[in-house]
Amino acid sequence: MAYAPLIEKRLRRFRKPHCGSIRIDETYVRIKGQWRYLYRAIDKHGNPVDFLLTAKRNLNAAKRFFRKMLQDAPLLSPGKIGTDGAGTFPPAIGDTVDDGLLASDPVHYVTKHLQQGIESDHFRVKKNMPKVGGFRSFNSARKSIAGFEAMLWLKKGFDFTGQWSVREQNDLLAVLFGIGKVNKA
Repeated sequence: MAYAPLIEKRLRRFRKPHCGSIRIDETYVRIKGQWRYLYRAIDKHGNPVDFLLTAKRNLNAAKRFFRKMLQDAPLLSPGKIGTDGAGTFPPAIGDTVDDGLLASDPVHYVTKHLQQGIESDHFRVKKNMPKVGGFRSFNSARKSIAGFEAMLWLKKGFDFTGQWSVREQNDLLAVLFGIGKVNKA
C-alpha cells in the first residue's frame, strides 16, 4: 500500500490522451464508518481518466477534482463532459474554464443513459475494497484507491489487456523507476 501512490504518480505521465469526451461521476466509499466520496472520470471508451477521494460532496470538491484532472495535462482538456444531475458540476466546469484549464466552450450534457458506463466502471474499483466496515482511515483509503486506479490504468489505459511478456513488463518498470532491465534476453 505504501508504493501505490508512487506507482500512480509515475504512471500518470504516461496516460494516453482520451478521445475528447469524458464522463464524470461520484460514488460512495465507507471510511471509518462514514461515507466519503470518490470522484471518477472515464472517457467514452471506458478508459480511466482520473479520480479524487474527498470527505465532502460540494462545489469545492468538484473544482478540486477538475483541477487535479487537468492541471498537469492541459492537452487532455475534454470537449464534451457528461455528468449526472448533480448541481455542483456546472459551476465547477465554469470555474475551471475561467482558470484556463478547460477549453473556452466545453459541451456539458446531463444524461442518465450515457452515465451507465461509469456507473458500471465503479465496480472495478469498489470490488477490491474491504467488505466489512470499509477502510479504517482516510489516508489508507486514498493510498489503496490510488493503487486500484493505477492497476486500471495499466489494464485499460495503456492497452496491456491480455498477455504481455516479461520483457514488456521489465521495459515499463525500467521507464517508471529508472532501474535496469532484469531479463535482457
